[in-house]
Amino acid sequence: MKKSALKIAGIAKAFGNHIAVDGVSFEVQRGVVYGILGPNGAGKSTILRMINDIIAPDRGSIEILDGMPPGAEAAAKIGYLPEERGLYPKMKVGEIVEFMGELRGLSRAEARKRGGAWLDRLGLGKWTKNKVQDLSKGMQQKVQFATALLHEPELVILDEPWSGLDPINAEVLREVVSEIRASGRTVLFSTHQMEQAEKIVDAVCIIARGKMVLEGNLREIKKTIWGGRRHQAWIALGYADDASREKADAPLHDTALVAAQRPPHASEVTDCEVQTAEGVEPQQLLATLVAAGVVLRHFEIMVPTLHQIFVESVGPEAAVAERTEGEAA
Repeated sequence: MKKSALKIAGIAKAFGNHIAVDGVSFEVQRGVVYGILGPNGAGKSTILRMINDIIAPDRGSIEILDGMPPGAEAAAKIGYLPEERGLYPKMKVGEIVEFMGELRGLSRAEARKRGGAWLDRLGLGKWTKNKVQDLSKGMQQKVQFATALLHEPELVILDEPWSGLDPINAEVLREVVSEIRASGRTVLFSTHQMEQAEKIVDAVCIIARGKMVLEGNLREIKKTIWGGRRHQAWIALGYADDASREKADAPLHDTALVAAQRPPHASEVTDCEVQTAEGVEPQQLLATLVAAGVVLRHFEIMVPTLHQIFVESVGPEAAVAERTEGEAA
């Protein structure tokens, strides 16, 4: 049985009349990547701050790495990247990384060695003698990411880690997270960027307005949701040629076979997406198209994306905040 990296039981936090977190519970196993997802202001950062003992919950309990409460003992085993990046702007990059390593209990020599390796890995090796204020926001974020990992923490906590990163650096971050998981350690992160989360996460907790609305292994969540819709599935079609497109017109307008049609997402290479009629299996649609002489280059039963699951869980109005930067709570 896997040991627990984190147990959250019924935690709540209010700031005046505003309830930021309201009775949230979840458990994170060791060796996984776990995402706390939600729109801006949902309470994600508040949860992470309570785990890090920056603020205390009004009620509920938090157990870290099999029993430790938030505090100094647990902090020594945690690497934390806060949403509000906090580096001394006038210190040199190499010096700040070395300093943070020493604060985590490393010797100066070991902090310098590990820091140099991480800065090289993150493409900042040539900037060690520059002041932090000389770096872009994205580069500063990578520096602070390195400082969170120097002491090889058992639990890595990242608050909105992809904010401000370009696609190349976002991919580097995902690679590092995968390596941490492969080493048997645990990553807990918060984000409102569902596309980034889906590429790396094992399990999720989706919250909205301070309350948990969905939690569990992402693969199992998708199976459950898709399983409930398999008799009226959305299917992406791609035709081999224009002749096949014309031949498909009649079957796709048969309401006994197809309930709805829509164009594909702008970035997709398919020609259209169709929803089967109630009780029609995808194989029936495929057989009908083939019998009509349609040659397909693409036929895909569409499993719901994390973004779609997120929107359905929190509601379209709340999900609008997913597209914006920053978080209120």
